Amino acid sequence: MAVKASEHYKVYTNPNGKKVSTVTRRVIEQDGLYFKDIDGSGEVSKVNDWRLPAKQRAEAYAQMLSVEEKIGQLFISDWRMGKYPTPLAMGSREIPEYTLDETGILDEAEHTVKNIFGEQYIPGTSKLLKEWWARHIILRANATPDDLADYLNQLQAVAEECDHFVPVMAASNSRNEYAEPVFGMNDASGVFAAWPGTMGIAAAVKGTGDLGIVDDFSDCIRRTWNASNLRKGYMYMVDVMTDPRWQRTYGTFGEDTELICKIAEHMIPRIQGSEEGVTSEGVALTMKHFPGGGARENGYDPHYKAGQWNVYQTPGSLEKYHLPGFQVSADKNAAAIMPYYAKPAKEKSAVQVVNGHEMEMLPFGFAYNKPWIDGLLRQEMGFKGYINSDTGIVHNMCWGVEMLDGAERIGFAVNHAGVDVISGNFDHELGMEAYLRGKNNYYETHQVPEGFTKEQLVLTDEALNRAVARTLQGMFELGMFEDTYRDPKLAVKEASKQDDWDKAMDVHRKSVTLLKNDDTLPLTAEKLADKKVYVEAFHQTEERATMLTKELKGMLADVTLVDNPEEADYAILMLNPKSGAYFSATKGYLELDICEGKMVPDVDELCRPMEQMHEETTLAGAKRIPEIASVVHANGGKVIANVNVVLAWQLGNVEPYVDALTLGYDTYPLATLDVYFGRFSPVGKLPITMPKGDEVLKVDAQGVCISPNDVPGYDKDKYMPDWLKDENGKAYAYRDGAGNYYELNFGLTY
Repeated sequence: MAVKASEHYKVYTNPNGKKVSTVTRRVIEQDGLYFKDIDGSGEVSKVNDWRLPAKQRAEAYAQMLSVEEKIGQLFISDWRMGKYPTPLAMGSREIPEYTLDETGILDEAEHTVKNIFGEQYIPGTSKLLKEWWARHIILRANATPDDLADYLNQLQAVAEECDHFVPVMAASNSRNEYAEPVFGMNDASGVFAAWPGTMGIAAAVKGTGDLGIVDDFSDCIRRTWNASNLRKGYMYMVDVMTDPRWQRTYGTFGEDTELICKIAEHMIPRIQGSEEGVTSEGVALTMKHFPGGGARENGYDPHYKAGQWNVYQTPGSLEKYHLPGFQVSADKNAAAIMPYYAKPAKEKSAVQVVNGHEMEMLPFGFAYNKPWIDGLLRQEMGFKGYINSDTGIVHNMCWGVEMLDGAERIGFAVNHAGVDVISGNFDHELGMEAYLRGKNNYYETHQVPEGFTKEQLVLTDEALNRAVARTLQGMFELGMFEDTYRDPKLAVKEASKQDDWDKAMDVHRKSVTLLKNDDTLPLTAEKLADKKVYVEAFHQTEERATMLTKELKGMLADVTLVDNPEEADYAILMLNPKSGAYFSATKGYLELDICEGKMVPDVDELCRPMEQMHEETTLAGAKRIPEIASVVHANGGKVIANVNVVLAWQLGNVEPYVDALTLGYDTYPLATLDVYFGRFSPVGKLPITMPKGDEVLKVDAQGVCISPNDVPGYDKDKYMPDWLKDENGKAYAYRDGAGNYYELNFGLTY
């Protein structure tokens, strides 16, 4: 077996300068300093001179690279690790054949892949890097830190063999939260120290007022990712959750714009390395989804036609709620920003005034929308980084530009709107076609689509150089050209620091939000003396529920457990509802009721409710909750429930039957039990408002929701009809039997 790059890269140290690491690249020694021969010139050129500004080096290199090399850098797509074979298509369990290279690290197999984002042939890894000149990949495998370092080192070693060296930038979705893996959101977890979900971090910060939580979280990400040579995150979301039926709710920091901005102010420089942007110690962030994905039309997912619109029914909502997090992202020099798939809905929206002028509502997906990307984000908000589109805009999520062919969509996004990296497929052939059409008089014999111009649709040298220079600049700033490699042993050491895991566990405890407590909690030793406890975990699937129940019982070795609630003095129910599936269209609106076998309406092509119905279950066994409560209460016992919040659940089928109610946000069950048994007093506060019920989410015959899609829960009462409001003027938030409203910032303690 060939020696892997991790075992034979060489390191050169420059006094008061950049460290240089290489496997095969020539190193130039001049004036007592070391320079890597990046451009192959053999000289300390502008490209090779690390003493020059990154922007100057990047622009010089973009001019030097060939058209083919530059087009290879326009695209980013999923890639695979040889030691961690995973299905090539979402939802598939079939592991494809793989062929490892001589090091046993890289997968050299060829495949044809078809998924929600399109269809493509993909070569082996070496061909991808050397012949296709791809330099941007998305990595989803849940690898160990040393395997990550080995793999990413090996990619760089192959890239060093090319005439011109450009490192490989591997992006990953978040890896530092405890959650069930979801493709495209949190693909990996459990290897690096795992905090609760992002809403849990928000709940803990709200409850403690301590933004040091965000600092610790961010510092851990920066150190552990960098040590493993993982240098780009497809994260985090500064979207404000305004329609609760949005599937991506669980990746947000909630509905509080002010808190989201504070979190971003702390997070971006901590992860990237400085207030000025990325550094060699940092990890580049891709903030998303501009200009705010929360303004969903009745929650519909924009991966599908039904969700193609961002709707702003309320005057001022765009500027007040949705844009501030992106202004912070620009001000704090985020490396990249990702526009959402959707397009603004002029006919369904109120006039939106931003910076004193009316926003132009062109019906193009935001990655194609010049007034929003080049105008608002760059010129007005001052964003200096690069634009990385969301995945699949060229093929299946090309909202508003369906009339264009693939090459024209690439030209329109890059040349016209100002996108720098297109996520989805490695569409090199289409990119070259877009470029050649500007040179070969294509439109003299082919009609320009109505409403467009030739200049908008071709890929020019100017646009190509601009896009590539922006991404190259980011890699120069990260130090990836000079210090290209990482030590796998140090990667393991960094990821294993107990202090990180301890801090994460502390935040898990602080995230637990106590909503109701009829003198039931904490379960002290005195209360539990001679008492029997029934425990059960619920999930959308019974199979998963059985596994979670077994794990839960294993955490309660010091408690007298019984298998029948009729024998119990206390019942502890851990509820893990799920609704719909990410990357899977629903027949109707995303169901938020904690329910089993509930009949709800289908919707038509215009997203309006129909008479035809279908059945929804968000929690298998939900109908048993009142039954369990009844028999435990008949014993004079108490029922305690925890609901895992990945969406803003309607709690009417749970709260009335329990004596104590907590919420978690992909929170460790053990952390919740620490609260229950008095080992930690609850401090968490709600980062979102829990809706009362179906009546406040009702959609009329025209497809308009009774509560506006673009306003967060805490402000929805301003727009609710009076007949829904109670004596306190409140309509939207759930109100429990004690009169408490489960709205933003609510939470009890003891």
